[in-house]
Amino acid sequence: MTRRFKVFVVLVVMALIAAGGMVAAWARHDDGEPVTILGTWTGAQETQFESLLRGFGIPFQYQGTAAQREVLLSKVQSGEPPDIVIMPGIGELAEYADQNRLKPLDRLYDPAQYGAPWNATGTYSSHVYWVPVKADLKSIVWYRQGEKPPESPASLRSWCIGMGDDGASGWPGTDWIEDLVLQRSGPAVYEKWALDTGPTQWWRSTPVRSAWEAWAKLLGEDRTAARHALLTDHRGASGGHGLLFDGWGGCRLEHQGSFARSFYASDAPQARLMDSAPLLPGGGPVRAHEVTGDFAALFSDSPQARTLIRKLASKEGQQKWAHLGVFSANRQVTSEDGPIEREISERLRTGPRCLDASDVMAPAVRDAFYGAALETIARVAAHQSPDIPGLLQDVQRVQDAQGPHSKAAPRTVCSTR
Repeated sequence: MTRRFKVFVVLVVMALIAAGGMVAAWARHDDGEPVTILGTWTGAQETQFESLLRGFGIPFQYQGTAAQREVLLSKVQSGEPPDIVIMPGIGELAEYADQNRLKPLDRLYDPAQYGAPWNATGTYSSHVYWVPVKADLKSIVWYRQGEKPPESPASLRSWCIGMGDDGASGWPGTDWIEDLVLQRSGPAVYEKWALDTGPTQWWRSTPVRSAWEAWAKLLGEDRTAARHALLTDHRGASGGHGLLFDGWGGCRLEHQGSFARSFYASDAPQARLMDSAPLLPGGGPVRAHEVTGDFAALFSDSPQARTLIRKLASKEGQQKWAHLGVFSANRQVTSEDGPIEREISERLRTGPRCLDASDVMAPAVRDAFYGAALETIARVAAHQSPDIPGLLQDVQRVQDAQGPHSKAAPRTVCSTR
């Protein structure tokens, strides 16, 4: 890679991160000794969450920030971690657990209410260190009502794609690659890749390389569209109706999780979904669904913090959360909303499902994955051929540099029932 191109990629990523601002301030809601909570939810999601928390009757301070990793690390290093952190990165939480910074959640909730793949018991540990308090479905595609596409691979111009985010830009691209690995090679291979199981160098393996090449080939169909995707936020313009309804160039499909409807504003009722598998490059049947969650973990043994976790993870707490428009991984929680909500809830609880692979990976590997996805689309946009073997070798080196497997890392990533 030339020095000029390296600078281009760095500037693009920095611009995307800076676009939305970085850190939200602590918001104090009650006097006394509140439970401090650090999460990623801001805006409407923050309002929903705070409404739920107020119903628990426990004083709290909530901070929502897109720069959660940096904020959490700073607070941990200063000796003032939040009582509770809520984040999607199981791999990151596993590292904190290995450092003995997390408190076990044993007996604070019933793991049987969640089941696989949400179970949090580590490979070498009998303790539970986190619990999913919000769930979302991936491996789906959104389209506008009355415009259902044929069940065959779609061209790049059909896709509404935005790679930007306030915090970790690049993850919308890794979602494509993960879904391609899952649909082409199945849950067993996907799980081994996510957990780095066995002697295989998974980043250099045929399943991962072929999925990456298929994504790069799709991007190469229209370099102008690829450049636009590189420079676009995945939520669309501020105050808009999301990429699907404010789409550039007539795009009509969005490969995005169930949370995407929150971006569509008043157009959300017009959004419909279908499984992604037949629309992805190469097409094919649905092998499984990728799922993601926001997991709560304890950094303190505060009785109030433990009580709040118990209430938040309980069937009653999750049902109240669901009534506010959020999806739950709790098997005993029902969705009483419309057909779209029931369809998502059904997929979240039944059939083959796999946790988001990058969320499970060690943070250094995940970041390298994000960076390689960004570099791929940046090279395509700059009319350069992406060196996919080289990019994957770089990620493999990061993987190889990791120490022994985390004791707290999940035993499995996928569930077949």
